[in-house]
Amino acid sequence: MISSSSVLAICKDAAGVAGNIFAFGLFVSPMPTFRRIIRNQSTEQFSGLPYIYALLNCLLCMWYGTPLISSDNVLVTTVNSIGAVFQLIYTILFIVYAEKVKKLRMLGLLLAVFVLFAIVVAGSLQMIDHTMRWIFVGSLSGASLVSMFASPLFIINLVIRTKSVEFMPFYLSLSTFLMSSCFFLYGLFNYDPFIYVPNGMGTILGIVQLVLYFYYSNRSREDSREPLIVSYG
Repeated sequence: MISSSSVLAICKDAAGVAGNIFAFGLFVSPMPTFRRIIRNQSTEQFSGLPYIYALLNCLLCMWYGTPLISSDNVLVTTVNSIGAVFQLIYTILFIVYAEKVKKLRMLGLLLAVFVLFAIVVAGSLQMIDHTMRWIFVGSLSGASLVSMFASPLFIINLVIRTKSVEFMPFYLSLSTFLMSSCFFLYGLFNYDPFIYVPNGMGTILGIVQLVLYFYYSNRSREDSREPLIVSYG
């Protein structure tokens, strides 16, 4: 007979594996942007800050998932390791095709990310008390995740203001929701508030984005079916 703890462990691992798979959708979503950058040999008006910030977030969460910080969070380390590689590649490509001023700024920010990450790693390893180390790194990674999930609030506001979903790609919103909900469950099954709290917020924001997408895309279709010439005969 399978014990309840074994069922819980299976559910946790299943949620973590699913979260890793759905996260891949998020990691590859900037590819069309970089195809355009490479084709035009210019970063145009695109900003490199989202990739720099995402890199820092992935590094912090990757470190949190290691056995040195938290227990039984290997799947958190794997997803964020892959994410860090993707964000580093995007950042390097951005630097290669950016103007000189942007290039220098991005190089400085990239260096700052690695210095900050090194300080966090070195500082946390100095903490003898494992619980304090867990709280310290968990608080940093949790805060980073919350701010990352909060970043679409600007897009949500833009969608409501313009009544258009042009700037909110459906598959990006769907991937965010699926990944967040999977890691929300993963955190619950592992009794880890530093995972389930930020991902719970991400799940709610993902639902809001999907509801807005369907509401405004349906409205756009209804508007397009209205007659172009209104007769008052």
